Amino acid sequence: MNDLSLTEQLCDGLIEAARLAGRQEIMPRFRNLAPEMVDTKSGPDDLVTIADTRAEAVIGEAVRALMPDALIVGEEAVEEDPTLLTRVAEAPAAVIIDPIDGTANFAAGLAVFGVILSVVIDRVPVFGLLYDPVMDDWIAGAKGQGAWFGRPDHTRSPLSMPTARPVDQCRGFISTSIFEADAQPAIAATLPRFRRVLNLRCSCHEYRMLATGHGEFILSPGAKPWDHTAGTLIVEELGGRIEAGGPYPYDPAHPKGPILAVANRDTALALSDWNFSR
Repeated sequence: MNDLSLTEQLCDGLIEAARLAGRQEIMPRFRNLAPEMVDTKSGPDDLVTIADTRAEAVIGEAVRALMPDALIVGEEAVEEDPTLLTRVAEAPAAVIIDPIDGTANFAAGLAVFGVILSVVIDRVPVFGLLYDPVMDDWIAGAKGQGAWFGRPDHTRSPLSMPTARPVDQCRGFISTSIFEADAQPAIAATLPRFRRVLNLRCSCHEYRMLATGHGEFILSPGAKPWDHTAGTLIVEELGGRIEAGGPYPYDPAHPKGPILAVANRDTALALSDWNFSR
């Protein structure tokens, strides 16, 4: 393990970096985007805004001051240089940033978006942050230290394992439309088995819902590290279970999908009899 010390001071500094980006670059542009401030990447539903790029720059600058030797992997930087992602496997320390998770919501004026940040040491996630710029609060977790809800007055409340539920009472998050077309009917056929299945179009808030006991599982076809590294760490710190590309742990250096996150291990056992792709 790398000798980087994950101190409370460092965690607080990373949280403050996300808060600074929220105040300075994200919230002033929320519901205030001119058309030329929004662009597309891989397709018409894959958006990037000036707030994404500016927020990533602000967070990156703060991270460099806190962790000068860390590899910084931002979602927008990877769009420009995909080799950044491959370097996570060899980096002693990496900080992975999603400056605005839920950009489509943000661009549409819907207040369901957030900043996701994680720290990976020798390929092992050790810190995760799910920050909501609208309310200026966050859920964070550190490996072996549990997870907590943080507030702008600097108070924080520890989070505990959500209650286990029978399958027919489970509430989950599945974005059926982003699975391959030939898998969508099988995924859709599982939905009536649950109490409720939603899609927030925002991994940050879906993982926050699991961490606060308002959802039991997330199923996603992809496993991009800026979407899942922080959330999966927090779920595991709360006693949940993660499967990535089958019954395997999540590896941000070699992300595999689909990814299934279940908030409580007993609930995970109840769900294990179901093959979501069948």
